[in-house]
Amino acid sequence: MDIKELKGKLPDEVIESFSKRGIGKLTPPQALSVEYGLLEGRNFVVAAPTASGKTLIAEMAMLKGIIWNRKKAVYVAPMRALVSEKYHEFKEAYPYVKSAMSIGDLDSLDNWLYEYDIVFASTEKLDSLIRHGASWLDSVGCIIFDEVHMLDDPSRGPTLEILITRLKRIARDAQVIALSATIGNTKELAEWLGSELIESDYRPVELRKGIEQNGTIYYADGEERLDSNDKAAELRIEQNTLEMGKQLLLFYSTKRNAEAGAEKLSFDISQRLKPEEKKELKEVAAKILGALGRPTAQCEKLARLIERGVAFHHSGLVNEQRHAVEEAFKANKIKAICSTTTLGMGVNLPAHTVVVRDTVRYEEHHGSTHMSVNIVTQLFGRAGRPKYDKMGRALLIAKSKDDMKSLYERYMNGELEPIESKLGIENVLRTHILSFIATKFLTSKESISDFMSGTFYGYQYSDMHDLNRILDRVLKELEGWRFIEAHGSIYRATKIGERVSELYIDPMSAKWLIDSLPKATDGISVLFMIANTVEMRPYVKIVEEAEERFYKYQSMVDGGSHIVSEEYLGYYDPLKPFSTSIMLNDWVSEKHEQEITFKYGTTPGALYTKINNADWLLYSSAELAKLMRVSSRKLIEMRVRMRYGIKEELMDLVRLEGIGRVRARALFNSGITDVKSLRKEGARSSAEKILGKELAKRVYNQISE
Repeated sequence: MDIKELKGKLPDEVIESFSKRGIGKLTPPQALSVEYGLLEGRNFVVAAPTASGKTLIAEMAMLKGIIWNRKKAVYVAPMRALVSEKYHEFKEAYPYVKSAMSIGDLDSLDNWLYEYDIVFASTEKLDSLIRHGASWLDSVGCIIFDEVHMLDDPSRGPTLEILITRLKRIARDAQVIALSATIGNTKELAEWLGSELIESDYRPVELRKGIEQNGTIYYADGEERLDSNDKAAELRIEQNTLEMGKQLLLFYSTKRNAEAGAEKLSFDISQRLKPEEKKELKEVAAKILGALGRPTAQCEKLARLIERGVAFHHSGLVNEQRHAVEEAFKANKIKAICSTTTLGMGVNLPAHTVVVRDTVRYEEHHGSTHMSVNIVTQLFGRAGRPKYDKMGRALLIAKSKDDMKSLYERYMNGELEPIESKLGIENVLRTHILSFIATKFLTSKESISDFMSGTFYGYQYSDMHDLNRILDRVLKELEGWRFIEAHGSIYRATKIGERVSELYIDPMSAKWLIDSLPKATDGISVLFMIANTVEMRPYVKIVEEAEERFYKYQSMVDGGSHIVSEEYLGYYDPLKPFSTSIMLNDWVSEKHEQEITFKYGTTPGALYTKINNADWLLYSSAELAKLMRVSSRKLIEMRVRMRYGIKEELMDLVRLEGIGRVRARALFNSGITDVKSLRKEGARSSAEKILGKELAKRVYNQISE
């Protein structure tokens, strides 16, 4: 279908935006959606490969509603990085539409969103906005759920499922467009949503799937011999790909494997780089090294590999480093990325060749398991870059002929698995049931049960007996914790129950925090209080220091006042969260990231995730302390120290913009111990030596203001 045929069906400025972006014709999934009633407001589930044009379907629906119907639109995705990517793409393509992104503070109503035509939000943030009573939701005319197959994910799926079900009730007349990778039960998903189903295998770039074994790639329709004698399959494929002038992504089962893979490829790739490429890569490496106050061993390793033209990518990197790697790969500076599978589920980062090296991975509660066909298919979808490639290549690696036969049967001939609801988990239901009651959305067991019957879980498992049994237990638990009260058959949230719901923390964690607030009398006990929560899992390894110091704080968990729940948490060992609290204490004692990550067997990315979670839990604890009439001073002070990673003596200096933990310590050690001492005679010259003239000038401007 030609874009011109949409004249009169879409606003002229939208068609003009399409033309400016070089979109002349609709892809088959796009044309089918228009034919089946997209522009008449019908609901859709669109299941198609990456780069098939799913996003444009969403854009057409949203823009028609915004411009012609004067209705708001909401775009929801489970990952913040994906929300950010889509927001920036949309803002560039349609500058005349007022677009906003909301992915941050979970204890904010964000009233300013009322002024915007389209809101891009993460799943958790939109759920939080509903809990805070966002008044603009009834003016929404179109809701986009991207990556809806994440319903199958145990960590993200339940909140997404509750959110979809809830929005179907709140915004009854809104058009719903659900975008999905190809899965085994798209028809079932479409029926649950009451939607038309567009299912397509269309790809703008042909995908050739094969298995490499001993130097030969075996495809369904032929073979390709790799001109390399190298023993490692990844190197054979890398050499072949770079000789074609292309890039590749390699997926591994663990962070350690991804780093080792990058190391293995680096020596060959570095020999193929041109002098100007090496110069550009040095600049990228400098960004990696500058992402933290002082680089860790992992930072140095990544920077060294980037200078050789290869990178690793996993959750152990901080956001700035991940972004730098992604941008350098998109600009064809980095030739290969060795990553864990998470890169295949988030931002759009295609390559000519994709290699899934590991199809078996270790899971904590299940041991070694085969990767699902769905995940491998999703990773394969990154192969082939529109506008650059006519064909993408997606490969598995076999160690032997028998291994190749097994891989072929499982992943080339195997059927996609159906996605299943993960809602029937007690801790997940606990937080959402409290939210229903706190927002007065549902106030009786019968209404909650009825709502649950409308979820994907209710659709898949018509027998609600098990879920109702969990519901009874959760209601009893919330009532026992005094977060809700029963008035006949009606439940009402207490003042503290309402606040727990707004703070977006697990009620079990909130109960522990409330019980522990009077006992948290020093820094370590405050940190143990926030570390011993659901939100801080997984905990770091137990270190000797934790074993030696725990006796002093054991009383905090004596008498059953802790989050022990064997059904939910498995075996409970308080030394694990206590070890995590000791790690956080090292951070606020100004220990270097390198020392911390080595001592606790963690990574900078994981460390900063813990720090961010700790910040939120300290804020939540302070909010609960207000209601409990307990002093929150220690919590507020610890939150400042946590944010900057400083000892108490530096708290005054970090109030100045541009002064963090490293600069504040340097100033303090030179005799400038607080803001007041910056005004002393001779202090400015000392500050200029430490900070540089430009930053010192900004600091003194702040003081004068």
